[in-house]
Amino acid sequence: MSLSQRLSLQVDGRAVEAVLDRPDGASRGLAVIAHPHPLFGGTMDNKVVQTLARAHVQTGWNTLRFNFRGVGMSTGEHDNGLGEAQDLLSLMDQLAPLGPLALAGFSFGAYVAAQAVQALWPTGRLATTILVGTAVPKFPAPALPPEAHAQTLVIHGEQDDTVALAGVMDWARPQQLPVMVVPGGGHFFHGQLPLLKSLALRHLQA
Repeated sequence: MSLSQRLSLQVDGRAVEAVLDRPDGASRGLAVIAHPHPLFGGTMDNKVVQTLARAHVQTGWNTLRFNFRGVGMSTGEHDNGLGEAQDLLSLMDQLAPLGPLALAGFSFGAYVAAQAVQALWPTGRLATTILVGTAVPKFPAPALPPEAHAQTLVIHGEQDDTVALAGVMDWARPQQLPVMVVPGGGHFFHGQLPLLKSLALRHLQA
């Protein structure tokens, strides 16, 4: 059992609604999970986001989910992922100014997380990244630092009809970044969330 705490945080004078889940034992550090597109119903309570959060908590991470600008009780306006990435980094600075960090994101949230990887990697604090259903080419996700590839898991559904697998491969190919394809998987991994969690656990325990 983990301890779950609802938080009202502040970034640049704006309210940020969040949930922090803590593991039973000692913490490995802070993980932040980014949710799907807010203009299409994405929230921190998305089932894929919750699945990723449970995997991180189970492997010892304090795990933060938060609503992007304009979602739920979070104030502000949608900023196409740029401001959202800055908010994510600001929350990490607030809650974990020192120590190891983990990142994960789903769909639009994976685009936000990919931007954060670029900012965090030079600090030497980012231990692991999981990107699921990465929303390329709809959003121009940056290439990841080559040194980060070994600590990064990219998962995509074979039959994703929201973000085509071919688009993700076009993004990954120039980087020689491996992509784990879930056979028959759709964008939301209906019926396959236990498999998604097991893949995340395997990565986080490696």
